[in-house]
Amino acid sequence: MTHTDVTFTSEGVACSGWHFSANSDRLAGPGGRPVVVMAHGFGGTKDSGLEPFAEQLSAAGADVLAFDYRGFGASDGQPRQSISIRRQQRDYHAAMDAAKRLPGVDGDRIALWGSSMSGAHVFQVAADRPEVKAVIAMTPLTSGLAAGRASVGERSVLTALSWTLTGMASKVAVARGASPTMMPLVALPGQRGALALDGAYESYTSIAGPTWRNEIDAAVGMEIGAIRTTAAAKRMRARLLVQIADFDRYVPAESVAKTAVHGRGEVHHYPCDHFDVWPGHEWHDRVAADQVAFLTRVFAPGVGASADPAVDTTQPLRSV
Repeated sequence: MTHTDVTFTSEGVACSGWHFSANSDRLAGPGGRPVVVMAHGFGGTKDSGLEPFAEQLSAAGADVLAFDYRGFGASDGQPRQSISIRRQQRDYHAAMDAAKRLPGVDGDRIALWGSSMSGAHVFQVAADRPEVKAVIAMTPLTSGLAAGRASVGERSVLTALSWTLTGMASKVAVARGASPTMMPLVALPGQRGALALDGAYESYTSIAGPTWRNEIDAAVGMEIGAIRTTAAAKRMRARLLVQIADFDRYVPAESVAKTAVHGRGEVHHYPCDHFDVWPGHEWHDRVAADQVAFLTRVFAPGVGASADPAVDTTQPLRSV
């Protein structure tokens, strides 16, 4: 399946997107087909593993718009490789507006797809946009504090303190118009890097595309620490699919489950680690199939978007 290159602007900056057209009208309603808006997580780019998910969702009957945030991948914007939670969420809003202009799309039937850090974004964005009728959050980072505690547990206190001070200095520099202090996004155990757990380097680089760069603004830890999704989950009216990796070493499963109970939808558990849900890894096919099934249940003709979820969210589903 091929995609079409599209460009849209977010606060005046050109963002690069891929449009995957639905290959059928299976999910079409009177206003057109539903559309899924998706972006990558922590430092990722759209050419780093999003395509297989987009292809399966478009095969199910939904259009898909996958995009790069400002400053990442094929999108314009400065500073490069610098994560801002608010900026990336505003990019999601801009991408949604662009998705509404795609031919044959029903702008009142939007789904948001996010993973890891973008899994946090989709909670926040959906809570503010009533046209979002479905949210897919795959191994979402729902609590920056919980993720930070897990990360600190893998490093010495002195190392953690050193990186915090470096991040603070980088944030101040960027605010003054200077360049950020960069660090590797992923590294081998014992080396300097934002993600340096055993297997992180191999797992991330196995899905990395040609526009991905193994560097990130050292201030990223301060951005992660500010992530909170519980309030947004409570406000969100969209149907929700939360996919939890039970042995996730990066996003604690317990914190994700605590947030998921506030949403209107389904919780699926998988006996795997954070990267095992991505293309080329053991649990990808099952995870992607569950996303397709969820989207079909929400958007199938004759199914109201406000219908009650088909599951009892007090008893999370377990995928085995």
